[in-house]
Amino acid sequence: MNEQFEQGVEALRQQIDARISSYFSSCVHCGLCAEACLFYTETQDPRHTPIYKVEPMKKLWRREHTFWGKLGSVFGWVESLTEKDFADWETLVYDSCTLCGRCSMVCPVGNDITYMIRKQREGFSVAGYAPDGMKEATRRALKIGSPMGVTIKTLKAALAHVEKDTGLKIPIDKKGADYMTLFSSMEIVNFPEYIESIARIFDAAGVSWTISSKAFEATNSGIQIGNKEAAAELVNRVVIAAEELAVKYVISPECGHAYTAIRWEGPNLVGRHYPFEVIHILELLEQLKTEGRLQLDYKDSTPMTLHDPCQIVRRGGVVQQPRELLNSVAENFVEMKDHGAMNWCCGGGGGVSANERAEPLRLHVFDRKKKQLRETGVNTIVTACANCRIILEEGIEHNDMDTEVISLTELVADHLTASPEKK
Repeated sequence: MNEQFEQGVEALRQQIDARISSYFSSCVHCGLCAEACLFYTETQDPRHTPIYKVEPMKKLWRREHTFWGKLGSVFGWVESLTEKDFADWETLVYDSCTLCGRCSMVCPVGNDITYMIRKQREGFSVAGYAPDGMKEATRRALKIGSPMGVTIKTLKAALAHVEKDTGLKIPIDKKGADYMTLFSSMEIVNFPEYIESIARIFDAAGVSWTISSKAFEATNSGIQIGNKEAAAELVNRVVIAAEELAVKYVISPECGHAYTAIRWEGPNLVGRHYPFEVIHILELLEQLKTEGRLQLDYKDSTPMTLHDPCQIVRRGGVVQQPRELLNSVAENFVEMKDHGAMNWCCGGGGGVSANERAEPLRLHVFDRKKKQLRETGVNTIVTACANCRIILEEGIEHNDMDTEVISLTELVADHLTASPEKK
């Protein structure tokens, strides 16, 4: 039998702890999770029911953790997990789940289905059943430091442009700074204006900050693919860099799963407490505004709505800060019908955006977000995640929609009150 498959089964077996077992035991098969999943609502395919996506792990649990399963396995009545199970479920596990957590919110018995799918991915990853694009992204992250192949040379080139445009000096490897900021590769490559925005904001607010040349990447592809060792290594690089620079805080950027990886998963992955605090950029901006250090100018009259990144808002708890910030710069903020903790995913989280195979399905399920936007009657959508921004822009282009996507951090920077000498 395939050795890698056997290792995958063993990895999957190790994920079935008391928590997972209790979830399987308590599932009442109500189907509510299906109506909470945009992959089901937009396709009406029962295979996209969230709880069905963990059927391989359930098959192993039933055989090894239940009375009838154990008895049946003795007499050959209960089937073993096979490579065909991994092959048949791979696309469901990676293509039709963004780990957004909406299904977990509606489960009447409190089962965290998103957690279950994440744990199942760990077995699939070890067995070799994962999308090639995600495998390559993880290899690049471990070898180069970035899933997109961004190096410190690339970052410094982007910073040089920011310094030229703003006249500000971007601090690198400054020991004793209060804050060390991270970036996602997408921000460096696709949205360098985000870097310019925080440089301008931090300068105006008098924030002591720096960037580490050894660990500037926030993206954690290990979390996405289900490779615990890779995830731990990527987090540990950030922790070591922050310790070397003796910073008080590490700033998670406008990237959803990066916030989950470094703040909520990180300490468990590296097995120790951080000697610093992790703060999301929106939390910091709201804090600066509350302290009176962030002075904002006029309010924009353009009607705007807000897309809540799942990992930041639903899974991360940063719900009110983006609304406080947006209300500070926009006169006509229109909430989506489903917003905050119950917002609908953009369709590209959890590594789906890095999975080329999933693109047709991803563009199809964007219909859910398109409906949300049309309900608001607004043509400007604000978000705080570079990945969401890319996916929203692609979905909008695919559907020929006249809608603009704006970064909340950049919007705040555009409304900074100019000092007398800058006016």
